[in-house]
Amino acid sequence: MGGQGDLEGSVRDPGPGRWATLPGADRLLGREGASLRLRWKGGEQSHAIGRSRGGRTTKIHALTDRFCRPLAFLLTGGQVADCKAGAQLLEGAPACRIMLADKGYDSDAIRRQIEATGAAPNIPPKSNRRWKPCFSPVLYKGRNAIERMFGRLKDFRRIATRYDRLAANYLAAVCIAATVSYWL
Repeated sequence: MGGQGDLEGSVRDPGPGRWATLPGADRLLGREGASLRLRWKGGEQSHAIGRSRGGRTTKIHALTDRFCRPLAFLLTGGQVADCKAGAQLLEGAPACRIMLADKGYDSDAIRRQIEATGAAPNIPPKSNRRWKPCFSPVLYKGRNAIERMFGRLKDFRRIATRYDRLAANYLAAVCIAATVSYWL
């Protein structure tokens, strides 16, 4: 066992305003530690697991046609607002006349994006909106197509209880389940 003098002799004099380093630390400058590697590989963004009121959750955002067939999926963490993911999901949307969406996707940016594609947005307005855009409850009844699609996907236990750690693996499982359910 070394005494107190051994430790003092192995630490270099840092000088004013500098950190003390151990001998040989200059050889390790190009290497990354475990915490840096996690950030470099994507960290929590690569997992798409977020914290919300219900605990650690993942949201599946989907785009479907009127026959309940899924066209696109997007995964986000549980705390991410729907309107942020909706704009990203609509970039690959096919041409249609009317686009139905949930109340969580009610934002001016999403409405403008839908109108730019030539479709009419039919989204129920949020209660805290000052100006409430037009909304048809009769047309909105067709939105149950997405709910039926999610119900069918949740029949797969692997989708209902997320077993995959990485978002890419979970998204692949969602796509396989959707393909088996609707396209085969």
